[in-house]
Amino acid sequence: MPKRNIKKIYKKSSQPTDYFREYSKYLFHLLANLNFNTIEKVTKIILEKSKQGKTVFLAGNGGSAATASHFANDLSHGVLLKTKPLIKAVSLIDNIPLMTAISNDDGYEKVFTHQIRNLFKKGDILIAISASGNSPNVVEAVKLAKKIGGVTIGLVGFDGGKLAKICDYTIHVRTEKGQYGPVEDVHSFLNHMITSYLSLSLNKKKKYEK
Repeated sequence: MPKRNIKKIYKKSSQPTDYFREYSKYLFHLLANLNFNTIEKVTKIILEKSKQGKTVFLAGNGGSAATASHFANDLSHGVLLKTKPLIKAVSLIDNIPLMTAISNDDGYEKVFTHQIRNLFKKGDILIAISASGNSPNVVEAVKLAKKIGGVTIGLVGFDGGKLAKICDYTIHVRTEKGQYGPVEDVHSFLNHMITSYLSLSLNKKKKYEK
């Protein structure tokens, strides 16, 4: 597929249905070109660390913050082993009073590192979500998590940015810069694909292994 973006798709569309159809084709292209081997490794590391009692933390800004919150919900509640949860997941964007306090007192760039310094333990996982891969507060969160001895996973877009270079595992949605919508669409897809697989595979057995 030649290089494209949603503005080019819009210009070539004479009717709304043309735009919707071509947007969908563009999204299918992005999905088909994901590195599924990396996604498998990420899924396995989440399961492995969870069985060790480790916690999955998630961080992002804007649309990526919504994805982080949704992902944490699906990991915590959607992936249940019958009636008992297995995966502990914490979205670092969900405590609004704490976020505003940190932002007001120390600056928004420290909104995640302050929480990680207090909560994150060696062996925990940080899933850092950023379409550009360059959000300063997310980049700093990854650096601190690595320093503590955690596993870092980046969900990025565009050219991958700084996160693609420093995360232990990176799932890269390769697009032209500025294609936030399609990248965030795929990041949401990744959440549902990973958590549904974990749920289905864990619930093969009838009883929880104590």
